[in-house]
Amino acid sequence: MKLLFLSQWYPPEPLTQKHEMAGDLVKRGHSVVSITGFPNYPSGKIYPGYRQRLWMWEEIDGARVLRLPLYPYHGRSGVRRALNFLSFAASASLLGPILSGSADVMWVYHPPLTIGIPAWWIGLLRRVPFVYDINDMWPETLVATGMLRSRIALATLNHLARFIYARSAAITVVSPGFKRNLIAKGVPADKIHVIPNWANEDIYRPVPPDQALAGKYGFTGRFNVVFAGNMGLAQGLDTVIEAAQQLSDLPEVQFIFIGDGVDENRLQQMAIGQQIDNVRFLGRHPAEQMPRFFAMADLLLVHLKRDPLFEITIPSKTFAYMACGRPILMAVAGDAADVVRDAGAGLTCASQDSNALADAVRTLYAMPVAEREQMGQAGRKAFLKLYTRRVLVDQYEVLFDDIVRARRSRHTDGTNSKRSQSSL
Repeated sequence: MKLLFLSQWYPPEPLTQKHEMAGDLVKRGHSVVSITGFPNYPSGKIYPGYRQRLWMWEEIDGARVLRLPLYPYHGRSGVRRALNFLSFAASASLLGPILSGSADVMWVYHPPLTIGIPAWWIGLLRRVPFVYDINDMWPETLVATGMLRSRIALATLNHLARFIYARSAAITVVSPGFKRNLIAKGVPADKIHVIPNWANEDIYRPVPPDQALAGKYGFTGRFNVVFAGNMGLAQGLDTVIEAAQQLSDLPEVQFIFIGDGVDENRLQQMAIGQQIDNVRFLGRHPAEQMPRFFAMADLLLVHLKRDPLFEITIPSKTFAYMACGRPILMAVAGDAADVVRDAGAGLTCASQDSNALADAVRTLYAMPVAEREQMGQAGRKAFLKLYTRRVLVDQYEVLFDDIVRARRSRHTDGTNSKRSQSSL
């Protein structure tokens, strides 16, 4: 198959799943062209080694990557975020149909919702069906994070979403809750396929603790609760700082944040201002190094704000945690909690409830080490069965093939019908 990928973000940006799938499909004999922007996430600045121009081609692991210009930004300003999204939608709509070439099927990564505009336009001009992959439910996410409050803007986005859903050949979602959400909006159930995110099994795996690394970053001799990933508005990490303060009577317990995001500096100042000394911020580290940090964690934490949207969201870090075989504390209700409970991979508690979070940490701290380790092993077992890249790329490949076959069948039936009519 000739596959066309469309995503505003792409490696070397840290959102790697698009390229992991592209690379795997190339190895399976398919050709892949990826349309994306010039890398700037999460700093909002163009990466070293890149310079914006009208377009740029490069090849990464056998996939051809077409980079198009955009307004680089990733901060708190809603207006500038909108410019970031709309600028890429515009350049992809104008240049994508000209430069992308032909394709059998197109895969489109959402968010942002504006990516649906070039998806529809390229699909229309190139006559290529597209699969719309929803990793974040819009406009609900914008409301939940406080990024957008205008009723007119929200209504406009709702209309745009319905327009895109109706024109997609298929929709993939990362959780059962997302599917329920779309069905309630009138999307046919048979059009929606639940394919969760994965963690790269080549990177995320159990490794022995590195005592030198533990000493360097202050893990040694402590009960380490590790949060890894984006520190943004959706994560609600004030609650974690507050829980850390409540646990000051347990001197071994410390909370370690690894990653970055728009809320990182404010959280650091919050900890400093309240003189909370059992919180550490280690900054962002490459994905390849994260299993070494996870190996030193006694507990891996997932936390999101309390919102109905996040009850149908499964943060992708969940699967990286499971892959590394460490016990998980899931401070998110709904689908994400179900994943942890079903696997026996850890404990769950309410989100944005510092008392509940502190109590859950106390429970796990008091638990025998062997019991916590058993949770980690159970999570690893569930990961290998359900959430590896190989397992889930298989599902995408089957879906793409089904769409191509159905399209060819319709074309053949239409051609045969015309021939039959002409012979009468």
